[in-house]
Amino acid sequence: MNSKIILNQEIKSKVHFTDGELISPTNPISVNLIGAGGTGSQMLTALARMNHALTELNHAGLSVRLWDDDLITEANLGRQLFAECELGLYKSVALSNRINRFFGTNWKAETVRFEKDRFDRLPENAKATITITCVDNVQARFGIAEILKEKVNFGSYRDEPKYWMDFGNGQYTGQVFLSTVGVIRQPKSEKYETVGNLPFVTDEFGELLKQSETEDDTPSCSVAEALEKQDLYINSVLAQMGSSLIWNLFRNGLTENRGFFLNLKNFHSQPIKL
Repeated sequence: MNSKIILNQEIKSKVHFTDGELISPTNPISVNLIGAGGTGSQMLTALARMNHALTELNHAGLSVRLWDDDLITEANLGRQLFAECELGLYKSVALSNRINRFFGTNWKAETVRFEKDRFDRLPENAKATITITCVDNVQARFGIAEILKEKVNFGSYRDEPKYWMDFGNGQYTGQVFLSTVGVIRQPKSEKYETVGNLPFVTDEFGELLKQSETEDDTPSCSVAEALEKQDLYINSVLAQMGSSLIWNLFRNGLTENRGFFLNLKNFHSQPIKL
């Protein structure tokens, strides 16, 4: 009987190494945060805390531009981070001003939607290294994906789009996806299998997104009505967990996960591996 020798090959873990420009930048990392509602308002605060921590670690920090054309209504109070004295103000302006006063930052607000105009032109100040979307409809996601894929139109190398993180949620469930804009060059590694390209959520789950678009975009008239659409804490939990994923990119320089699914009703979270 012929003996067979089976060689056991070590299975390498898949990881994505953070783009080097984010680890040791000369200038603050530019971030476009799109959407200042339930998740976006929480995300801006999380980014401000992250910026403070990064600068304390001798990192250049973050420079955030918040995009939203919505005005604050009574239905936004409590569930979103707005006060009664801010009623009628633009969400992006109220949040940016508050963060700037509290943290001493100079972050900017845009009171328009992040989308192409009728002449197919990109919005001004659209360029950023990291794009974070907290939008409430599928059409907006596809529009933003189209803009990011045309990064060649952004011109100079400075603030070249590198990463896109997308947040989405229902009443009790949500998900976060991290994507790369193109391929991020990876270092050689004997320990890991490196992954340079993380697909867009619109490419990987495009059909599912289209089929699931049943949400009602009609503005809520009260907090009670708003809570029928989204639970009180789903947005803040998603924002904290998504921020932790970005923080790990900076702090650890790599990630084994490109997002997660969350069910707040049964407290179950499922990571999305590379």
